[in-house]
Amino acid sequence: MPRIRTNSSTAEDLLIELDRDRTRAEPLHRQVAASIRESVRAGRLRHGASLPPTRTLAAGLGVSRGVVVEAYQQLVAEGYLTSRAGGYTQVALEQGGTAGGAAPAAPARAQGAAPAVDFGYGHTDVSTFPRAAWLRSVRTVFAATPNERFAYLDGRGVPELHQALADYLNRVRGTSARPRHTVICSGFGQGVSLLVQVLAARGARRLAVEDPSPDDDARPLAAASGLDVVGIPVGPDGIRVEELEKADADAVVLTPSHQWPTGGVLSAAARARVIRWAQRRGALVIEDDYDAEYRYDRAPVGAIQGLAPDHVVYCGTASKTLVPGLRLGWMLVPPHLVDDVARAKLLADRGSSVIDQLTFADFLARGEFDRHLRRMRPVYRRRRDALLAALGARLPELTPTGVAAGQHVVAWLPPDLNEAAVVAAAARRGVALRGVARYRLDPAGPGGLIFGYATLSERAIAGGIAGLAQAVADVRGSQGAAP
Repeated sequence: MPRIRTNSSTAEDLLIELDRDRTRAEPLHRQVAASIRESVRAGRLRHGASLPPTRTLAAGLGVSRGVVVEAYQQLVAEGYLTSRAGGYTQVALEQGGTAGGAAPAAPARAQGAAPAVDFGYGHTDVSTFPRAAWLRSVRTVFAATPNERFAYLDGRGVPELHQALADYLNRVRGTSARPRHTVICSGFGQGVSLLVQVLAARGARRLAVEDPSPDDDARPLAAASGLDVVGIPVGPDGIRVEELEKADADAVVLTPSHQWPTGGVLSAAARARVIRWAQRRGALVIEDDYDAEYRYDRAPVGAIQGLAPDHVVYCGTASKTLVPGLRLGWMLVPPHLVDDVARAKLLADRGSSVIDQLTFADFLARGEFDRHLRRMRPVYRRRRDALLAALGARLPELTPTGVAAGQHVVAWLPPDLNEAAVVAAAARRGVALRGVARYRLDPAGPGGLIFGYATLSERAIAGGIAGLAQAVADVRGSQGAAP
């Protein structure tokens, strides 16, 4: 029968049991060290984990601080812990590591080495996030927000952010935003998911999307909700409205200010036709305004929502303008759908983080968002210019499009180059990029490459295009060698 230790104690901040029977027990500092050592070896304390301060742990264990200090010093000497004056004591070894030796090497990546240059789209430069300005807003929120704001709210979000967004979007994007018609969500993916749920519950049968278009949000979400998904071809200026009018759709997802991925801008006449189509059918236009704040060589293009707020849901996020990790998005919803969308949001997750919403509201109201965008436009413009210059010098046979705005460029391939072959050859040369074909519903169409440039230096961009030029030469060489 196991012995029950009636004279043991457990620290609340770190699980350590001490045997205080002086006739048989080891000294207390050795017991503390042995317990922590075993936790590191077993993986219960991971590499980099912070341990409680010596005073805190000593108080929890009911021992003098000197006992804990001696235990920590012993483990630092053995290599289990690391410590610096005025800083935290942290675990220095990986799980399974042994004192005096390195931890086991991490397993090799199954997919091989990372690419030397990654032109993947959607990788916003998170290193430029304005931390100091954001922290000032966080402090303001904690200093000035009434206690009741931190309780549960309705599904629409906090009123302060509704007002701040309405002021900003009406001023910068030409929307017709009303604070009471705004719903806060966790990015475009969740926003379109909520809209699809509401539309399906109201009897919608078919969702139209641009072709090509992203394959990781509206399309799979609509299919999972039982809606038919139909692709509408995209021309040089965006969606072909004459094809939309034939599609018998109940809603359409558009990127009218900078079509993704081709970069076309829907003309004023085409926008008017889309609105007339929505009004005639009682249909809904879902406007994904994903990167319109970044423009370089053209005048601003207003949001289509401003033309018909009763038939358009405007969707925006902080993912491309600040950082994706904020998980903040917003929708301007027609009045007849606001309550249903807010209820769907409440059922989904009880609402987005109140603290983040209030912080972003203050960030907007202070003008910090505008300042951040002004800082970033010339940065992204220089990277875009470096990409276009490298393409012009190394691969003049490619035809760039959609270059006037955003964080990516599409370059169309000449007919003699196979898109999949070029992408594969580039990967072998250490250059990662994607082709347009994977985003098409109708497989027919010219080959093209998508170049995301937001996170790459001008030097890396030049090196990546040099590698791509070699990959293109590889493909042409293999074609010439084929019988």
